[in-house]
Amino acid sequence: MKDKTIDYVLRATWQAVSRMYNEEASKYGASMSVGFALLSIDKDNGIPSTALGPQMGMEPTSLTRTLKSMEEKGLIVRKKNPVDGRGVLIHLTKLGKEKRELSRDRVLKFNDVIRQHVSEEKLAHFMEVAETINELIADKLIFNPDEPDTNK
Repeated sequence: MKDKTIDYVLRATWQAVSRMYNEEASKYGASMSVGFALLSIDKDNGIPSTALGPQMGMEPTSLTRTLKSMEEKGLIVRKKNPVDGRGVLIHLTKLGKEKRELSRDRVLKFNDVIRQHVSEEKLAHFMEVAETINELIADKLIFNPDEPDTNK
């Protein structure tokens, strides 16, 4: 493990989690991105379509494809935003709300099993490390775009 880089461990772990969720979601004719979208949509008030992409960290093209698939499966409906007629709100259908609960249960099960095998102290350290990595990236303290590239 000592010869593996931090980014390698992060990437390999995320790929394993992603594969696990996709395998589970495929049992229900869905994908991890559909499950994540279901969890990101307010079950009572919906969400503006423009807010969903940034909240999920998805590129517009991927989000469009995911929403189209969800609409075709009857999980969501698009409604005109009553506050801003130019915008669209994404709402869950009855089926979407049922699948949202299923997604929620799967995520909670994942968390429960991890908590059974990893101490709260180790989880707290993991969360701190992840937060630090995200802050370093957000603050551009790893690769500064204003820094000249000396390898040219």
